[in-house]
Amino acid sequence: MNYFTKTALAMSVAMLAASPMAQAETTLKASHQWPGGKGDVRDEMVQILAREVANANVDLKIQVYPGKSLFKPREQWGAMVKGVLDIAAFPLDYASGRHPEFSATLMPGLVRNHDRASRLNTSPFMDDIKKVINDAGVVVLADAWLAGAFASKKQCITSPESMKGQVTRAAGPAFEQMLVGAGASIASMPSSEIYTGLQTGVLDAANTSSGSFVSYRIYEQATCLTKPGANALWFMYEPILMSKRSWDELNEDQQKALLAAGKVAEEYFLGEAKGLDDKLVEAYSNAGVEVVEMSGDDYDQWLAIAKETSYKNFAEKVDGGQELIDKALAVE
Repeated sequence: MNYFTKTALAMSVAMLAASPMAQAETTLKASHQWPGGKGDVRDEMVQILAREVANANVDLKIQVYPGKSLFKPREQWGAMVKGVLDIAAFPLDYASGRHPEFSATLMPGLVRNHDRASRLNTSPFMDDIKKVINDAGVVVLADAWLAGAFASKKQCITSPESMKGQVTRAAGPAFEQMLVGAGASIASMPSSEIYTGLQTGVLDAANTSSGSFVSYRIYEQATCLTKPGANALWFMYEPILMSKRSWDELNEDQQKALLAAGKVAEEYFLGEAKGLDDKLVEAYSNAGVEVVEMSGDDYDQWLAIAKETSYKNFAEKVDGGQELIDKALAVE
């Protein structure tokens, strides 16, 4: 190596040392089970999160994997705890097998309407739930509650009597216990499998969120829909969650950007949640599906069964279960 080559090399090294190194962009993987790009509000929540973070210019990117293309629905919780998955829009009750307290976030009659759901987010009830989430190694980025409905290809579901003899899918153990108490049989599966369950005869009926009833086109297999209406027996907490391991690897600016993006996504969802019920009724009516609504008397009959099944079981088998139920019911 001659003198001039050595000099040029030395100058290049000196220039690199003097210039600040560009920070490598961090890419986070976000997973969920719902169709992407088809108007599902839960997908849009995650897409908003990704866009807001990208616009924050903090060397952070979120790659979204919709339609259970990265993880199966119920695998997402364990993957976040292990740090294998960074972010998920996740029905929290899916992890109730690991943390039975989460069944309170899909407890029949505990929420009833959208306004009360919003108030629950800042209540002692949710403080307790979020402590369990955090202690398990997961962080909440955005809150989301969805109302739900019932659909059947056998007969309309209104009073508990109408459920007798139907094989149904319920989203979680609390609803399963109540439905069994009303005389139904249970076939457990994620909401993404309801369509096939009805199509193949595995299911006669199902309950799930208003959003899922539309996104999965279940109106193609149902003959009757029981809309949420004024007496929504079904409400489910489906937040955007993040692995604490992944969170802890981010710098302060990136964490702030994620929290700010989560607020934008949450505000979007709050504005859309009530409209989902209207879209549900419109989609099913247009498909020729009969649409009915539970009466106040129907609701009270279901609640009486829930108190003797779901509520009682939860209070007996979950540490602090009765206290959680009481805290939720105390929210005006």
